[in-house]
Amino acid sequence: MLFYLIAMVVVIFDQIAKILVRMHIPLGQDIVLWNIHLTHYENTGMAGSMFQGYARLFGVIAILFVVGVMYYRRKPEFRGRFMDIIAGFFVGGAIGNGIDRLAFGQVTDFLVSRSGRGILNFADHAINIGAVLLILYVLTSFVKKKMCASH
Repeated sequence: MLFYLIAMVVVIFDQIAKILVRMHIPLGQDIVLWNIHLTHYENTGMAGSMFQGYARLFGVIAILFVVGVMYYRRKPEFRGRFMDIIAGFFVGGAIGNGIDRLAFGQVTDFLVSRSGRGILNFADHAINIGAVLLILYVLTSFVKKKMCASH
């Protein structure tokens, strides 16, 4: 249940934010809202604007990714509360950006990173959160196994 809740919240929050950006911020315009730098950008590629023009292909890849996660969630080693949280962020982010790619042929980005190295959206951040949590999970699992093996 937690998996579905997180995925749905990510998709809904991401899509509402993208709709508001498309409606209220002209393409290419920069604004600051509550001390957050926003720039409306439409990306037809993937992260870092690589592979421009392949948005629909990446939309299909997002669908395959979600199917893969749903398949692996049935396996015992991918079960548990923490794995549900990780998968929820991954799937929510993939669906959020997949909707844009398949419906519009591009992804709406608007959150300018504080380092100035890119413009992202909430789906991108959800995927990043999932990746960080997965790394933490793998590291803690490794440490636990090493500690149990030494005793």
